Amino acid sequence: MLCTTTTQLIGQTPIMSIAVPNRDATLVLKIEKNNPGGSMKDRMARSMVCAALEDGRLAAGGTIVESSSGNTGIGLALAALEFGLRFIAVVDHHAAPDKIRTMRALGAEIRYVEGDFREDEVAVVERQRLAAQLGAQLPGALFMNQSDNPANPEGYAGFVEELLAQLPNGIDAFVGCVGTGGSMTGIAQRLKRHNPAVRTIAVEPAGSIVFGKPGHPYYQSGTGTPAGDEVGKVLDFGCIDEGVQVTDTQAFETARYIARRKGLLVGGSTGGTIYKALEFIAAGKLFGTVVTPVADGGEKYLGSVFDDEWMAKRGLLDPAIADQLDAWLAARACAA
Repeated sequence: MLCTTTTQLIGQTPIMSIAVPNRDATLVLKIEKNNPGGSMKDRMARSMVCAALEDGRLAAGGTIVESSSGNTGIGLALAALEFGLRFIAVVDHHAAPDKIRTMRALGAEIRYVEGDFREDEVAVVERQRLAAQLGAQLPGALFMNQSDNPANPEGYAGFVEELLAQLPNGIDAFVGCVGTGGSMTGIAQRLKRHNPAVRTIAVEPAGSIVFGKPGHPYYQSGTGTPAGDEVGKVLDFGCIDEGVQVTDTQAFETARYIARRKGLLVGGSTGGTIYKALEFIAAGKLFGTVVTPVADGGEKYLGSVFDDEWMAKRGLLDPAIADQLDAWLAARACAA
């Protein structure tokens, strides 16, 4: 197929397997960072824009407004270019600088929220407030509100269709991040419709409040729900078999490990899902074909997750995590 727009490149992302020795399981990564905007959020961003144009909430020449830590914003910037729309991204200091640079390069307008926030504090509440205000005040504008937008989970239909075609022998478990709940809900619901026995594990950062644990600041970007915010209305808890937390150190050290052992740069939140998937496999809680998406690429975090000085300054380095991953993947035994 000869594509004529960048958004036609969304989807058909490849898969890569990681064998887990001495276990009846294979971890399969779906490389969603190969989407044109560099993340799985491209899928839902275009879905939300198409739905808004179709039902008249957004008209030709209108303005999209959204609160984003970066990946949704990049996807919306691509969709805005396709349909001739203006896009305003409301961000905070927590967004990776390269994500903001990418949105600007694609023509997005950037609005920072004001306020005195800790470095590891996600200012989602203030972002949402400002985005809603701009959406109400600007003529022809629409606050996309991904947390409550039903077109968010609907955008992942293609993800599941591709997986079922790529893995014809079946999928036994899915491990994914949970933030607004769009990807987890859209993917888990469809997998369970195809096979109700599929195990679904949702991973949030330690400090997130999605599954009722006490909230505290965290560094993982674009995932979880921080204290003070509300869990998105799109999240369907009924399609999730288990919700778990992963620490920043576990997530980031795993991302660094995958880069150095497998040659694949994955984002911090993906490091978290890989860590928990391997932990569950090692404990005998998951078996067969276990899928987790590479939600975005590590290229966006070279100045943070993959920077030794940045990690050390924040007390996030822990060589014991690599030792644990070696044990789960029997890396030392293979090397010997």
